[in-house]
Amino acid sequence: MTSITLNTTREDHRIAWFTALAVVIHVAEGALPSPLPGVKPGLANVVTIAVLLLYGWRLAAWVALLRVIIGSIVVGTFLSPTFMLSFAGAGAAALALAAASQLPGRGFGPIGFSLLASLSHMAAQFWVAYVLFIPHPGLLALLPVLLSVATLTGLINGMITIWMLKAVYANRS
Repeated sequence: MTSITLNTTREDHRIAWFTALAVVIHVAEGALPSPLPGVKPGLANVVTIAVLLLYGWRLAAWVALLRVIIGSIVVGTFLSPTFMLSFAGAGAAALALAAASQLPGRGFGPIGFSLLASLSHMAAQFWVAYVLFIPHPGLLALLPVLLSVATLTGLINGMITIWMLKAVYANRS
């Protein structure tokens, strides 16, 4: 019998560790009651924003997309409408974060990135819901409420990210 040897890098280990953390938060958050139907705080996105600021957009995109895939497998929603909405949101947020992280100058901070990710996530989910599941003009009436909630959760998650990064930097020294 032959054995297979995997050569992993430090980056692979970071992706795995942060993805595992994000999946645990994602699954735990799914067990909490939702304040509004289909609305969740998106606390796992704190991990994505922290990874973006610590290691760059490529690792952050891996963490975000793997979190959705693995999390959906764990809770049994893989390839369901819930998965499609979540994957579209995570993909849109990852693309927006990648673009924003390439801007010249100081760019965005944790709150700015979190707001951008949250609003991109919600907009993509809304678009997928409208195009694939509920193509009714009445759905548009929910958009202002959903974007308001996304703004609030983006602000809160950005503040949590600041707190988390302060703890990370304090432990590095």
